[in-house]
Amino acid sequence: MISRIDLRGAAFPEGGIDRDLLPRAELDVEAALEKVRSICDDVRHRGTAALIDYAHRFDGVTIERVRVPAEALESALAELDPAVRAALEESIRRARLVHRDQRRTDHTTRVVPGGTVTERWVPVERVGLYVPGGRSVYPSSVVMNVVPAQEAGVASMAVASPPQAEFDGLPHPTILAACALLGVDEVYAAGGAQAVAMFAHGTEDCRPVAMVTGPGNIWVAAAKRLLKGRIGIDAEAGPTEIAILADATADPVHVAADLISQAEHDPLAASVLVTDSEELATAVEKELEVQVATTRHVADRIGPALAGRQSGIVLVDGLEQGLAVVDAYAAEHLEIQTEDAAAVAARVRNAGAIFVGAYAPVSLGDYAAGSNHVLPTGGCACHSSGLSVQSFLRGIHVVDYTRDALAEIAGHVVTLAEAEDLPAHGAAVKARFDWKVPLSK
Repeated sequence: MISRIDLRGAAFPEGGIDRDLLPRAELDVEAALEKVRSICDDVRHRGTAALIDYAHRFDGVTIERVRVPAEALESALAELDPAVRAALEESIRRARLVHRDQRRTDHTTRVVPGGTVTERWVPVERVGLYVPGGRSVYPSSVVMNVVPAQEAGVASMAVASPPQAEFDGLPHPTILAACALLGVDEVYAAGGAQAVAMFAHGTEDCRPVAMVTGPGNIWVAAAKRLLKGRIGIDAEAGPTEIAILADATADPVHVAADLISQAEHDPLAASVLVTDSEELATAVEKELEVQVATTRHVADRIGPALAGRQSGIVLVDGLEQGLAVVDAYAAEHLEIQTEDAAAVAARVRNAGAIFVGAYAPVSLGDYAAGSNHVLPTGGCACHSSGLSVQSFLRGIHVVDYTRDALAEIAGHVVTLAEAEDLPAHGAAVKARFDWKVPLSK
């Protein structure tokens, strides 16, 4: 059901872990680029008409308009199961607590008398938030996209989610209800690359945005890569992944359940256990057999995900090697199920989010820990962060110098300009004083 990689003894690389040794899904975004290029160009030229055509072609629905009417949002919220509404409201409350504390304040540094630099934090003016559809419904992704954008002070935001045949071409009603609950009234029935293109280029209904965030499939990732520069993006999100660093103190029932929970997302989802305990590895393998037998979505998602090359159990000689492996893997979600888990977690350098101990499963973070679940995948956690308030803010340096403050540093500015063979740079300073020299030598 799940493979093993034994890195114990001489098998552990002396020069450090090569990421290619570790389980990872094959995701050829470059190959997908050429396929989405024509879609994005078509949306740029034909706008809403192209989106309607792609809804029929890719989603199997016939729609007359792409923007979701206000009454559909209101109806979805009115008909939302009270228990689901209560859970979403608590998820929103906790997310706001965490993300509100991420707000930045402007800060002014007095460099010299009369010379200051202020870092001013300005929110992106308009953003497009993508919420996946298809195999599952993700109202939690509405929360995770919208809350940090709102807390950052973004003035204008639009949500896109694929149209659903069973809901008359609208996105899933729980998605619509979550949007209404958060006060988002601009929602579009559009999925895949075409939704990203809609945000980037604009249509008759949707104004262009400055930034697109949110998880999605390979076509969404490819469109983000293609259009990056025209729009800002959070990340090229790939299939979800969990890594668990565990020792002999871990409960195999917990470990197996958590591996299965991520495999439930997608047949390309990655579930990786890193352990120095062969006994735990064997117990987890047995527990996987037991739990999978009573779980839904086995044939189409969980089974292929656990058996795929992206999943596996990695055996190491001890905690130090285990930490080296998880840092090289740079998981989207990393659980620490070891003795003194908090101390071990503090030593991890590369992860999208870290879940400490037996009672912080990834599924808690997916819904209601208060943390964000839009996280870097595919090893990108070694250089990128998850979605946050900071994602929607731009730091602008405001430079304010008096004449005397500029005069004090003018000589150094001119010297450096001449060292870089940019005499006009120096001349721009000289022009402000009785310092008349030719613009070039």
